[in-house]
Amino acid sequence: MSVLDRSAIIAPVRFNRWLIPPAALAIHLSIGQVYAFSVFKSPLQGRFDVGEVAVGWIFSLAIAMLGISSAVLGTWVERVGPRMAMVAAGGFWVAGFLVSSLGISTGQLWLVYLGYGVIGGIGLGIGYIAPVSTLMKWFPDRPGLATGLAIMGFGGGALIASPASNRLMALYGGGPEAENLVAGLTPTFVTLAVCYLIVIAAGAYVVRLPHPDWKPTGWRPEQASAHAAQTGGAVSAKQAIRTPQFWLLWIVLFTNVTAGIGILENASPMVQDGFGIGAAAAAGFVGLLSIANMAGRFIWSTTSDYLGRKVNYALYLSVGAVLYLVLATVGSTSLAIFVISALVIISFYGGGFATVPAYLKDLFGVYQVGAIHGRLLTAWSAAGIAGPLIVNSIVESQAAAGHDGMDLYRLSMWVMVGVLVVGFVANLLIRAVSSTHFEDESVVAEKARADRAGATEARTGSGAGGASGGAARESSTPAETAAAVFLAVAVVIGLAYGLFQTAIRAAELFTG
Repeated sequence: MSVLDRSAIIAPVRFNRWLIPPAALAIHLSIGQVYAFSVFKSPLQGRFDVGEVAVGWIFSLAIAMLGISSAVLGTWVERVGPRMAMVAAGGFWVAGFLVSSLGISTGQLWLVYLGYGVIGGIGLGIGYIAPVSTLMKWFPDRPGLATGLAIMGFGGGALIASPASNRLMALYGGGPEAENLVAGLTPTFVTLAVCYLIVIAAGAYVVRLPHPDWKPTGWRPEQASAHAAQTGGAVSAKQAIRTPQFWLLWIVLFTNVTAGIGILENASPMVQDGFGIGAAAAAGFVGLLSIANMAGRFIWSTTSDYLGRKVNYALYLSVGAVLYLVLATVGSTSLAIFVISALVIISFYGGGFATVPAYLKDLFGVYQVGAIHGRLLTAWSAAGIAGPLIVNSIVESQAAAGHDGMDLYRLSMWVMVGVLVVGFVANLLIRAVSSTHFEDESVVAEKARADRAGATEARTGSGAGGASGGAARESSTPAETAAAVFLAVAVVIGLAYGLFQTAIRAAELFTG
């Protein structure tokens, strides 16, 4: 039995589930760097002498590959388990940075497309779904809280990566001026690759799957049927995509992501063009958006445990449409109105990502929720192309027509109002899944029997993943606990650094 095998990481019955969130959060903070990509936009444009759309395609490719790889490999992730999946995700993500650094140093833009966009995007897809499905299995009593814990890290990745990347580019390039940032691109990409390699490796070491006989203290499975959309059976990934609920939820996610990603991908240039602020203050705005994104993922997804996923999505889509209307009409008249409206929209964007896995669990059960989640993330892929393409194309056409400032973005904001209304209607149409789509109970039980056998083998040390010397394992090892503590400390220090840097930069939004 390999230490990477699914059967080798079935935890003992009395395993402490709170060792798992630091691993999931650390991995998502690492791959969540993609949300800080706007910090690289201007330096990359300067390095390759290209426009908004050409550089924007790097981000779009990464998000597209995230959805494609998670859809194609979601079933594989469920089969091999989260440890092997996280190792694969880390390998692709780090390789993507290294290939991109080669492209930057040699002046070959296509290598950045290949590295960050394609190779890194595959790592994003695998690394995104593995921690989420794992945490939902550990927190059946609070699925919204569980998904919020993991996906909060993905939203907060830019909180750390945005100021850190700016600092690294200035350090390696010799100063904060535009030409210095361009000169610092290559070593910055290499440094980030090394840091993410260490963190993801530690997270993969800690992660475990719950024993089939484990359940939270005092929790009863029947307590999980609190909301009308929840199902009492298990639906396979193959069967899920044959239901109207899956495709309605696909539309819901697509619209919510399209609206949010249009701001995120253009955050830095948008606030600079609209209000004439500098690059450092714009980085502070990116950091504020990251805080809202991260906080929304935890707060709104946790709220959904009480209100229900459908109610939460109705809130995201309806209030989001109203706020885009505000941005399109009066947002350019006040920096405060613009920033507050954008922060709330992005909190809904983040909340939508964190709520959707629990929504899937409600509709299809936990049996193959990771694989179903992977298929649903094709909506993110489509939105990752549609959102930036809509905004960047409108910006270029408006600039060609002689417009400037916030007028470059106003038309795209009206488009987003309509997009969110479509999502609101789709969410209203979602109902509970019919029992005709449920998986045979014997098939589900066989998977549990296989996990139970694997846990017994690992517990008695009869395999590569077992305890040394054949000693029976009843809980976590000291090494696992130490690694989890290391990750927790790293997460706290990283977030504290990001919050501090963001506070400094955000102050420049209003003080100049």
